[in-house]
Formats: sequence, C-alpha cells, structure tokens
Amino acid sequence: QVQLVESGGGSVQSGGSLRLSCAASGYDYSTYYMSWFRRAPGKEREGVAGIDIDGSTEYADSVKGRFTIAKDNAKSTLYLQMNILKPEDTAMYYCAAFPGSRMLLLDWRNWRYYSYWGQGTQVTVSS
Repeated sequence: QVQLVESGGGSVQSGGSLRLSCAASGYDYSTYYMSWFRRAPGKEREGVAGIDIDGSTEYADSVKGRFTIAKDNAKSTLYLQMNILKPEDTAMYYCAAFPGSRMLLLDWRNWRYYSYWGQGTQVTVSS
C-alpha cells in the first residue's frame, strides 16, 4: 500500500523558516519523480518544486532562491526547506509522486500527472 505522509508544517512569522518532510512507503521511491504542491484557500493547486530521479530540481518562480527541495533515497523521504517565508506562502502543502523520470513528465507543475499524494501539512505565515 502506497503511503506519503507529510510533516513539519506550522505557523511562523514572515521571514521565518520551516522544513517539511514527506515519508514514502509501499513503492520503489527511487524510481519516481517527486514534487511539492500547495493549495491556498480559493486558489488552484500550485507546483512548488520537483526533483528527478537523478536529483535535478525545478522550482516555481515564486519560490526560487527561497525554497530547496531534496530527497534521501535511503530513507525514502522528501524534504522542502522553506526560508524567507512570506504571507503568500500560506497554504496546505502536499507531496506527490509521479511513476517515472522527468523525461516522461510533460509538465511537472500539472498535478493531474501524479499518481500518489499525501494528506497535506498546513503552513501559515503571518506578517
């Protein structure tokens, strides 16, 4: 049974940092493209960052230079280090898994391509 479990969300002030984790189980984690998405109230689900099987990364323009995605294949865990947080980063954050490499993924920011999702972890940034 595939499971993705996020943790690490919370409430911080603007300029603060948080580190999200996503523990994966039930599938061969190292052969999946992994991403973080977020969804703010009243907004569409947005791709935040993605990491390929070979470790190459991609970011939404809104988080470049502030967020870092990483993974530990030995622990089957995905991370998102979020620095210089802004109120507009407030959202529910989800990790997602695509079965294959970036070459097979038409658009990493399109949530419809992903097979597995976590339940989400809330991030709230106050000004």
